[in-house]
Amino acid sequence: MAQPFAKKDDDRDEEAEYSPFLGIEKGAVLQEARVFHDPQLDPRRCSQVITKLLYLLNQGETFTKVEATEVFFAVTKLFQSRDIGLRRMVYLMIKEISPSSDEVIMVTSSLMKDMTSRTDVYRANAIRVLCQITDGTLLGQIERYLKQAIVDKNPVVASAALVSGIHILQTNPEIVKRWSNEVQEAVQSRAALVQFHALALLHQIRQNDRLAVSKLVTSLTRGTVRSPLAQCLLVRYASQVIRESANNFQTGERPFYDYLESCLRHKSEMVILEAARAITELSGVTNRELTPAITVLQLFLSSSKPVLRFAAVRTLNKVAMTHPMAVTNCNIDMESLISDQNRSIATLAITTLLKTGNESSVDRLMKQITNFMSDIADEFKIVVVEAIRSLCIKFPLKYRSLMNFLSNILREEGGFEYKKAIVDSIVILIRDIQEAKEIGLLHLCEFIEDCEFTYLSTQILHFLGIEGPKTADPSKFIRYIYNRVHLENATVRACAVTTLAKFGATVDSLKPRIIVLLRRCLFDSDDEVRDRATLYLNTLGADGSVAETDNDVKEFLFDSLDIPLVNLETSLRNYEPSDQPFDINSVPKEIKAQPLAEKKAPGKKPIGLGAPPTAPSAAVDAYDKLLSSIPEFASYGKLFKSSAPVELTEAETEYAVNVVKHIFDHHVLFQYNCTNTIPEQLLENVTVVVDASEAEEFSEVASKPLKSLPYDSPGQTFVAFEKTDGVPAVGKFSNVLKFIVKEVDPTTGEAEEDGVEDEYQLEDLEVVAADYMQKVGVSNFRNAWESMDPEGERVDEYGLGSRESLAEAVNAVVNLLGMQPCEGTEAVPSNSRSHTCLLSGVFIGNVKVLVRLSFGISGQNEVAMKLAVRSEDENVSNTIHEIVASG
Repeated sequence: MAQPFAKKDDDRDEEAEYSPFLGIEKGAVLQEARVFHDPQLDPRRCSQVITKLLYLLNQGETFTKVEATEVFFAVTKLFQSRDIGLRRMVYLMIKEISPSSDEVIMVTSSLMKDMTSRTDVYRANAIRVLCQITDGTLLGQIERYLKQAIVDKNPVVASAALVSGIHILQTNPEIVKRWSNEVQEAVQSRAALVQFHALALLHQIRQNDRLAVSKLVTSLTRGTVRSPLAQCLLVRYASQVIRESANNFQTGERPFYDYLESCLRHKSEMVILEAARAITELSGVTNRELTPAITVLQLFLSSSKPVLRFAAVRTLNKVAMTHPMAVTNCNIDMESLISDQNRSIATLAITTLLKTGNESSVDRLMKQITNFMSDIADEFKIVVVEAIRSLCIKFPLKYRSLMNFLSNILREEGGFEYKKAIVDSIVILIRDIQEAKEIGLLHLCEFIEDCEFTYLSTQILHFLGIEGPKTADPSKFIRYIYNRVHLENATVRACAVTTLAKFGATVDSLKPRIIVLLRRCLFDSDDEVRDRATLYLNTLGADGSVAETDNDVKEFLFDSLDIPLVNLETSLRNYEPSDQPFDINSVPKEIKAQPLAEKKAPGKKPIGLGAPPTAPSAAVDAYDKLLSSIPEFASYGKLFKSSAPVELTEAETEYAVNVVKHIFDHHVLFQYNCTNTIPEQLLENVTVVVDASEAEEFSEVASKPLKSLPYDSPGQTFVAFEKTDGVPAVGKFSNVLKFIVKEVDPTTGEAEEDGVEDEYQLEDLEVVAADYMQKVGVSNFRNAWESMDPEGERVDEYGLGSRESLAEAVNAVVNLLGMQPCEGTEAVPSNSRSHTCLLSGVFIGNVKVLVRLSFGISGQNEVAMKLAVRSEDENVSNTIHEIVASG
């Protein structure tokens, strides 16, 4: 797991990490906790022991039921001490241990006594702890005290009660809703935080009643809110009402816009920024409505405070994406920010200017950016490069100066991602701007002369082999390509040989020259280079061999291989030399399911985490009602889960198709949502032919075609597959849309009687393990974990290999399992070397599952993971481990 922190000494680097908790163990700390029983309590010593216990808990250390109970009862004895600092530590410890309902009774009297104490710090903390550890029955007993606390004169006590109410609302809303009068009174408080928390709670109480929210905002926008924090909340709530009142806006009204505009004149800068941001994000906002917000943001651009400059330029950057002309008045102010000491501000200013600038200002901007680029980090440079690419597409006549700029920065120092972003931008410009093709390819050729990244060199050579022969003078690229054969590593040399062959197959005048160059490659020291040269010489008909036809050669060199490389490798290994040559048609095209990783008890198992993240679940009840009304699928039983729509076509194609995966206990049903975007066509008998050859655990059992699909009128066709009950079967499905197309007379709108059968290739679709898991959270993970039978727990360790960061590893596992992160544990602190993530979900068959993931990362970025699973069915716990092992 994670490497332990090490104490600094003279022999170690000055930046070595140090922790005061180095080497502490749970057993030793539990022994130290005996000081809680001493007749003469030492507050400092007790606080140190509680700090160690809290550290262990927050690092994911689990206490047994007996250990937790002993610690809890020992901590309760510390109520005897009158030390304020120790008492606050006791409150924290009780919250973290989360005692069971029978143990809570032991501290209830002490906490209730503190709630009525004259010491305000005791009262505030006691309220927080009681509301955290008690259930609904006990809340009824302390409700009177909580109501009194909400209107308490001390703002610390009032805020504690209000924040506790926000948390209680998630589990016992009926209790909190009875506090409306007290909360409304707290909204009028003169204390800024009290008013802020009261407004947040009052809105949550009424959030499901749209009319009540509108009335709340109406009453508060008349000037009763003094707190800038509360004012920011009110601005957000007003924006929400505006979004939900879209129908009124269509008739010319936009409620509360005048209030948002008045907030632009508020004395608090945070309120002004919040109001400006809210106005710029309004749906269908006009230039007249934008003008006041743009004006105040322009003033902030010249502020002496970096945070105001950053907030203003970031907001303007977003506005420039949709309303670039509205931001042009700020261009002069933003040009002065290019030299800002804060590089984030400078980068946002540059990218905003690139979005709003006109064609005449391009050259001036390029001169300013040239000096700017050397002072910023690669991550900011990538943002600038992407903005320049968009600018070039917007003003294609300026391609020469923009392409030269990209070429110049390509030769400067930088990391892989930065150089890749530049190369990708040049490639896109070459494809989109015909005039830029030749100069762009030459720039790429010059770059690979000194390129230190093998991947980029091979990608450029591959692209050059496709686009180079299409230029007016392809011969000028041959020198650059052949130089790679002599001056690069074996991988790049082999790729250069393939690129030469593509030129020879496409440009007849270059073919003799290419053959001469390929013959020289036969003496290369690398087997791959020699083999490729021999193959391409035979393909091009050198040395008296029979040349393939032009179509065969181009198909061989330019078409992608439709055979899985794993299968090809297996077939070649099994081939025994004989008189019969190897037949590539004998290689199977189906990809067999990979076996589960074998258990390795002593060590850790390396796994791959390749499952794509799933989108949030759609409205299952609505789908269930739809599917149960279709006779072919009514017998499938209760719908377990429906996925978000998965696009199977690109944007703006002839036919738009997406698919929703419906998961049942025994079946998986694909609902293909189809739209015909061609006005002159009518589609009939629309079906999707699904090839499940790469999904061996599925068998097609039913389909429902779509009789007619007129222009711009969505329709659905369905295909159902049967699977083993309760098994998370996975697989890949290829899809082809088939239909009869009939021409439609544009004047009469009538279709011809005769049609033509046609088909349209769709993207592949995958069913992954996460499709069988619902994201269902729990309010208190520790209580839920302890209430689940430990007999259903399975624990194992895995090696995740090298990762860029701990956050990447956490996201990969969360996406693989498709479960709901709990208590914000999906967020990994920066520079953290270990992390614990808590997940909750419901597996197919309505089996509740809880997962505790403990991650650690070494100095070499090797990530290890401990996976603990508890579920209502121990077979499901094993299944979760199998999913991770085979992921």
